[in-house]
Amino acid sequence: MTTKARPLFDAAILKRAILDAMVKLDPRYMVRNPVMFMVEVGAALTLYLFVAALLGKGEAPAGFTLAISLWLWFTVLFANFAEAMAEGRGKAQAETLRKTRRDVNARQLSAPRRDAKSQMVPASQLRKGHVILVEAGEFIPGDGEVIEGVASVDESAITGESAPVIRESGGDRSAVTGGTRVLSDWLIVRITADPGESFLDRMISMVEGAKRQKTPNEIALSILLAALTIIFLMVCVTLLPFSIYSANASGLGRPVSVTVLVALLVCLAPTTIGGLLSAIGIAGMDRLIQANVIAMSGRAVEAAGDVDVLLLDKTGTITLGNRQATEFIPAGNVAVEALADAAQLASLADETPEGRSIVILAKEKHGLRGRDVRALGATFVPFTAQTRMSGVNLDHREIRKGAAEAIQCYVRAKGGEFPESVQRQVQEISRQGGTPLVVADGAKVLGVIRLKDIVKGGIKERFAELRTMGIRTVMVTGDNPLTAAAIAAEAGVDDFLAEATPEAKLELIRKYQAGGRLVAMTGDGTNDAPALAQADVAVAMNTGTQAAKEAGNMVDLDSSPTKLIQIVEIGKQLLMTRGALTTFSISNDIAKYFAVIPAAFAATYPALGALNIMRLATPASAILSAVIFNALIIIALIPLALRGVRYRAVPAAQLLRRNILIYGLGGLIVPFIGIKIIDLLLVAMHLT
Repeated sequence: MTTKARPLFDAAILKRAILDAMVKLDPRYMVRNPVMFMVEVGAALTLYLFVAALLGKGEAPAGFTLAISLWLWFTVLFANFAEAMAEGRGKAQAETLRKTRRDVNARQLSAPRRDAKSQMVPASQLRKGHVILVEAGEFIPGDGEVIEGVASVDESAITGESAPVIRESGGDRSAVTGGTRVLSDWLIVRITADPGESFLDRMISMVEGAKRQKTPNEIALSILLAALTIIFLMVCVTLLPFSIYSANASGLGRPVSVTVLVALLVCLAPTTIGGLLSAIGIAGMDRLIQANVIAMSGRAVEAAGDVDVLLLDKTGTITLGNRQATEFIPAGNVAVEALADAAQLASLADETPEGRSIVILAKEKHGLRGRDVRALGATFVPFTAQTRMSGVNLDHREIRKGAAEAIQCYVRAKGGEFPESVQRQVQEISRQGGTPLVVADGAKVLGVIRLKDIVKGGIKERFAELRTMGIRTVMVTGDNPLTAAAIAAEAGVDDFLAEATPEAKLELIRKYQAGGRLVAMTGDGTNDAPALAQADVAVAMNTGTQAAKEAGNMVDLDSSPTKLIQIVEIGKQLLMTRGALTTFSISNDIAKYFAVIPAAFAATYPALGALNIMRLATPASAILSAVIFNALIIIALIPLALRGVRYRAVPAAQLLRRNILIYGLGGLIVPFIGIKIIDLLLVAMHLT
């Protein structure tokens, strides 16, 4: 799936949105948004009053009533257009995803072995638990878990990334997605989803705005807006008999017309935020999709904006992911060149990132070029969990490198001694957050290699930004407490959890949640599933296990552990946008009162003309100007609703002051200017 951001007003989406805005006029759809449904009812009522005026039975001039009716219809259409534009961007992405579907045949196996009996079946017939074989050049027909084999897989159809990835049985990179293609070797895959329940199906469902469920926060705000609308409706309904009574009692004024009362209701009700609320939510999820993250619910996106604790894995998130050799420290009577030479020999056949970094360091610091272990007649001794060391046997030499305890036991078994100076170096490296590897040649200890986790550039500044927002960062690592403390200090996190186990992660999350905190974390392994299920925002890596993806409420298609920080920023931007536009809408309504109320009741209570502080030309032009402005402001705010308010990493109190100053004060000032300009134009064009 490509993550390239679409233009705000893409021609194809624009055309589709205009048609969808018309379709959404169906009252059965509009009733879901009580505020805009009220505007539609008002538009229909004033249209009826216009027809009555043409027949000589109207209560207000036909031209004025028609103008009010048309602009009320425009108000509804503009609100529908905003929602349709937001949905259209998601539907366009869903269409792109649908194109990745492939009607392929699958090689179903009778048993989970490559040499088992097989038969070709359509992918649509595969069910959960079926076992298939996929070879180089073939497409993976459905979501599954690799149970045997290792292969390079092209996932560009899903992630948009051209670089292939490795998928293999066991570990945290065993999940495969239907529609991706095997580039090399072969895989035996156990299908984990029935047709219609695949990850791709869920992605399509989530990116289609029309299928997005409202979040609790959004529902609460909708209820508040509906309640305000009902209150204003009751006020406007009771104003009519009061107006009739006052006009008859005084004999000086005229009762207010129903057309004017409808215009008053629409201008007083929170129509601006009511028309944009759905678009804001859909656009927030769209921004998450552009970041290549699929949220399983809108609730998760909203929760990301309220998160105040981030649990971050050390490896790959805070550090570059692989420890690098940075220094050779020889024992007291050993030359550093001899240590470097032995360390390089022991690492020539070591394909781990640490082993390669040792070879490179020896070459760069001491000019030792890489040699072919086999050409030297050497035998490589691989690392095992039991020995905790690796090395090489060459010309009666037995060179080993590994953990200090393992080398100490090895040397003593050979009749040698472990120098006190080397032991002190091991302790010092550990205290500073590094990893010591001790090198020995038979019974003789040659020295120590310092391996260091490289903290990512700029990560400390990112954590400082999060701290200003009131977010606590916690590093989670399997390292010992000394190493963890050193890296935590260098990275600038607020706290750390060392020697982390699945139970320890789960306990830590529950502890924060018991204190009223919202917790976010990332994970990719089956052992992360319990903690992911407990976290408020749980981001599973797309490369992770099926258990992790099912436990999370978001899936990162890029499998980038640092994406969690971006997700929190997108969630906060969603809440900021909704809060900013709600503030603007309320302030906007207050300003419109000064235009509409004096004009609406000027005929009944002439003294109210003194409140016409905008100096609007006539009561009719004042009301019409307010209604026109009320419609146009929705269309003017669509780009902001879709793009979102610019994210700033500032404390909540500072953000609140900024919103009140910009959107609160702006909401008061803009209507005065806008309504006055429209009034002048109406008068200049002789339309009132």
